Amino acid sequence: MTPLETRRDQLLCRLGELDSRLHKIEDSLDKPHSKDWDEAAVEREGDEVREGLGHAGQEEIRRIRAALKRVREGEYGYCVRCGDEVATERLDLLPDTPFCAGCAASH
Repeated sequence: MTPLETRRDQLLCRLGELDSRLHKIEDSLDKPHSKDWDEAAVEREGDEVREGLGHAGQEEIRRIRAALKRVREGEYGYCVRCGDEVATERLDLLPDTPFCAGCAASH
């Protein structure tokens, strides 16, 4: 398997994980709250946390889909701003990153 195929597989795997997590969050948010005021307040706080996680997950999904598009178009691994190659070490840590380290720092 080429490194690009490995990256694509990593991105697809993470996309599947996020999709599963977001479905669980949605299911949890759809459950009715307790009739007890104290319990309902705690449940609402939990809902706020889950909503935040859901928004973060949706943002990561957007970045992953953009990275997969760059893979399909042969542009993955190159900075979308300056066109320089993104360091392998950076892609190891952030496989969905569209920027090299220099452009990310100024972005």
